[in-house]
Parts: sequence; C-alpha cells; structure tokens
Amino acid sequence: MRKQSAVFAAVLLCAFSALPPARAADAPKGEGATAKPSPDLIRLYEEIHSHPELSLHEEQTAARMASELRRLGFDVTTGVGGTGVVGVLLNGPGPTVMLRTELDALPVLEQTGLPYASRVKVKGPSGEEIPVMHACGHDVHMTCWVGTAEQLVQSRGRWSGTLLWVAQPAEERANGAKAMLEDGLFRRFPRPDYAVALHDTPKLASGTVGVTPGFALSSADSVDVTIFGRGGHGAEPQSTVDPIVIAARTVLALQTIVSRENNPLDPAIVTVGSIHGGTKHNIIPDEVKLQLTVRSYRKEVRDHILSAIQRIARGEAEAAGAPKEPTVKVVESCPATYNDPKLSSRIEDALRHELGAANVSEPPPEMVSEDFSEYGLAGVPAVQFLLGAAVPSELAEAKKEGRSLPSLHSPFFKPDRDATIETGIRAETAVVRDLLAKPKP
Repeated sequence: MRKQSAVFAAVLLCAFSALPPARAADAPKGEGATAKPSPDLIRLYEEIHSHPELSLHEEQTAARMASELRRLGFDVTTGVGGTGVVGVLLNGPGPTVMLRTELDALPVLEQTGLPYASRVKVKGPSGEEIPVMHACGHDVHMTCWVGTAEQLVQSRGRWSGTLLWVAQPAEERANGAKAMLEDGLFRRFPRPDYAVALHDTPKLASGTVGVTPGFALSSADSVDVTIFGRGGHGAEPQSTVDPIVIAARTVLALQTIVSRENNPLDPAIVTVGSIHGGTKHNIIPDEVKLQLTVRSYRKEVRDHILSAIQRIARGEAEAAGAPKEPTVKVVESCPATYNDPKLSSRIEDALRHELGAANVSEPPPEMVSEDFSEYGLAGVPAVQFLLGAAVPSELAEAKKEGRSLPSLHSPFFKPDRDATIETGIRAETAVVRDLLAKPKP
C-alpha cells in the first residue's frame, strides 16, 4: 500500500493539474454568506472525489491543496507530519485561527452510481487490489476549506489576525494529527488561539449544522488479544487445552466490564469485532486471536476498561490451565474529542447569526472517534462541528419509515453536494470571521 502504481500517480497528477484553480463563488449575499458554489469549486470537489488516496499516500491530494493555498497568497509548507500541508496568511494584529481539513480516503468500493464516482484501485502489500473511496466526506471538507479561504482572502478588510490552514493526513488511521504535532505544527508555525473543523453527517439535513459542547466523540482503542492453548485432535480434547473454549468464555466475560464494572452514567463500549482460530473441524488449534474496539469519553473509564481486558483475559487463561498468558496489545488509539464549551457557545452564536437559529442544533454525543481531539489535548481551545449532508426530503422520509440513510464509510454514501458545500463554506467563513472580528470603534 505504500507504493501506488506509477501509472495511477501520473494519471492523478495530470487530472489535478488540468483542473483550473478553484474560484470563489459570486459576491457574498449577506454578513458572511456565499452564493452557490462556483462551477470551479464543484469541479474541484468532483476531481478530489474521483481520485481518492489512502492514509499516508495523499501525495497528489496534498499537492492540490498546497497549490490552492499558494494561489490565494498563503505561505505554504508541505510534508508536515508526512503529507500534511500548512498554510499561513497574515492580515494584521489579532488572534490565530486554525482550520483543519483531512486529506485521506477509505478502502471502500464505491457503489453510489455517480458520474464522478471513484474507480481508483491500488496495490496492497500482497499485490491484491484495494478499492478507494471518499466515503467519509473528506472531499467535502477540502472543498469547503478552499472555498472558505477564498472568501476570507476576498474580505480581508472585515477581519484581522492570522489564518492557519491545516490539511491533515491519515485521519482514518487516527495518527495524522499526532504526526503533525510531533513534527512541530504548533512550534514551527503560529500557535493557534482557536482550532476549528467541521465534519459532514447524513444524520442532519443539508443547510443545517450542529454543535455539541463538551464531549462530542468518544475515544477509540483497537486491542489485539491472542489466547494460547495446546492443540491436538478434536476427538481427544482431554490431551489439549482448547483456546477456542477459553476465547468463548473470554468474550462473554468481557461484556461484564461495561454491564457490571462501569458506572452506567459513563458511556462505554467493548466490542469484539473479530475472532479467528483453527483450520479444520477436527483440529483444536494452538491459539485464537481476538480484535476489540473500546470506546469511552473519560480517561478514567478508558484506563479501567483496558486494565480489565487484561485481567479477564489472563484470568480465563489461568482458570483453563493455558500453557502461557495471553498477550493483550493496544495497536491504535484515539482520544475523545472534547469541544471547548466557551468556544462552542461562541461558534454556535455565529452559526445562528449566519444560518438562522432553526438551522443550528445541538446533537447528542456519538461513540465514533476523530483524531482532531489531539489539537485540543495540545492545549488549544478546539471545536469540531457537524455539517448536514443529507437531502432534506430523503432524511425526512427515512425518519418517517424508521430507517437510516447510508452512513459515513458506506459504499453508498453521497452528500447533497451543492447545498452541503455551500453551507460548509458559509459556516466556516462565519465562524472564522467572528473569531477574527475587528474591534468595533
């Protein structure tokens, strides 16, 4: 996966190079609004959507974002934390506002039927073909990011301060934000006073946004557990220590962490998403592998769950007389996303002023995760708000029928393109202008 084909890279570069630079939409309609996205912004979105790149391979996407910022007059640095892009634009005294977008896509085979659907496939480490799709809306985020930069450059007289535009790699692997911070994001560039991002969602109608103060998204830990036994013939179990039985008891016991050890007022999830062991009906294997996802908000809850997983796995193995202790390893982690309450309130007010109170909601927290959380943990007041992406009539019909629209990461996910992009640009522009508003005389 680290080396995509040269042919694909060349085609992608030509496609991006041939695209005219995105231009701003028509003149603003109101305080912070834009008209409908220009044809060039829509073309930018379609090109990004058609040519997705996986985490840690976002070379051409990053180059495109860097080109857009340079065109607008930003001082641009590439290769931050891998393929990350940082743009800085100074416009007098005032705070520094960071606006983040993500660059990466997912290993999903697109099935939307759109005329600009992704047909990209890349070679995996074993030579297998892996389909790639922007199934999480990062293409929407990038387009809004560019469109918002255009609006702010055109209206320099209405705000004062510094723009820190960050295009982050590897959000889907939950390590891109940390990589950029470790590469000096807040040391080599102006340290932001505020960090802002949006994320589209099919749970809200296009034209609307949502802000969740406090904990908005959970932490996520991917845990690998290997349970060891002593294999042998399935007809002579007395001569073995069966790791499949140990694994079965372990899976059931893990469910008691949330149901019996955790305060029910503290949300938490322990899900065993994968279990693998054995090769044939009549063979007891030597080991069984489990893969778990652990979700919570508070650090104390997270730490207790991870400790309890180790305790239970070891206890079940010991009770069964296993030849050695199981291994328990956290292979990926992402902290909970906490939206600074004071900044959330200010952003909510700015969004209500721009979009109307009826189009701004406070959705409940979710148990999905995002590494935007790292910027807040680095000491910067941070808020990630939600951008509605569903066709309003389709969302209303789905709710009426008690069903859900295709979710993020679905091969069928497709946002209400124009309305979603327009609202995203309006929302981000309004928020940044508010945070960088010139003092009234």
